[in-house]
Amino acid sequence: MLFKRTNPLALAVLALLAERPMHPYEMAQTMRERHQEEVIKLNYGSLYTVVEQLAKHELITASATQKAGNRPERTVYAITDTGTSELHDWLRELIALPAKEYPRFEAGISMVGLLPPDDALAVVEQRCAAVDEQLTALAVLLERLAGMGLPQLAWIELDYRMAMVRAERAWLTWFATATREGTVGGYDHWEEKHR
Repeated sequence: MLFKRTNPLALAVLALLAERPMHPYEMAQTMRERHQEEVIKLNYGSLYTVVEQLAKHELITASATQKAGNRPERTVYAITDTGTSELHDWLRELIALPAKEYPRFEAGISMVGLLPPDDALAVVEQRCAAVDEQLTALAVLLERLAGMGLPQLAWIELDYRMAMVRAERAWLTWFATATREGTVGGYDHWEEKHR
């Protein structure tokens, strides 16, 4: 039975267990400490389901149980050799091969001409403000992580996100300016359609 490489949370679990054996609660805590929930959707129910699926496919295995005080026993998992191979193959695939993704913003902006130009300008400016807040929050987070002495590779995905958000901000600024000035291609038809 083949393992389907569709859930980024499964990738994160394999990556964490490549570092050291952990129980699911520790995995979630580590992901939060590293701000990985910014790029991978994390909730405990899904995490336990993913752990079960990875174990079922023999990519991870229960290696021990821990008991601390009155807490229930926790199963500690370790990655298998097959799991390590799967992790490496999955990472190679994710990094090397562009995949078609369907971002909500692209879907919306592809139909922006259905809004009157003034409405389109207002929502693009609203998004610009939200993107500016994202940029500020990312800059603060990156500064904090760098200040903790963590190497750049520990948060390289946030560098990538910063570059993507900056590119989006630049495009939004261009579009807002071109809409305001009436220089975006097809503006005359767009304006006429909404009179």
